Amino acid sequence: MQIRFTLNGKPAAVDVPPATLVADLLRETLGLTGTHVGCDTSQCGACVVLLDGAPVKSCTLLAPALQGASLLTIEGLAAPAGSNRLHPMQEAFHQHHGLQCGFCTPGMVMTSVALAQANPSPTEAQVRHGLEGNICRCTGYQNIVTAVIAGAAAMHAAGAGTPATGE
Repeated sequence: MQIRFTLNGKPAAVDVPPATLVADLLRETLGLTGTHVGCDTSQCGACVVLLDGAPVKSCTLLAPALQGASLLTIEGLAAPAGSNRLHPMQEAFHQHHGLQCGFCTPGMVMTSVALAQANPSPTEAQVRHGLEGNICRCTGYQNIVTAVIAGAAAMHAAGAGTPATGE
């Protein structure tokens, strides 16, 4: 089946079996390995991408759901697309040591971007609630929470949405 969608701001068309998971499409078919698969059961959040601006777990989403949609992965987040500059949320994770091994980081960042777009000034409690579907096995979460709050502030100070979607 052919699926046409927007991927990181650019038109995409792929032929895949209808039972293909979005995570597999990204990693195996398209070579976008920033989206990680940690559990295959929608528990860990390492596979989170933004589908039409909403965070979704790509390990349990079938590729036909992308038809006509806009998909943003961690690879498309840096601003402007193709530059070496980090998105404000990525920069905040770096500056505030919101990662250790980095395996959960792409999903954490994508979830955090969606959270910050919905709430430009989240409280610590709101961030903790917003990240409940993302598991980090290395940190105590405090640096992640601090990074998300700082990233949200930086996103809105810079007027940064998600570059690949133009928001």
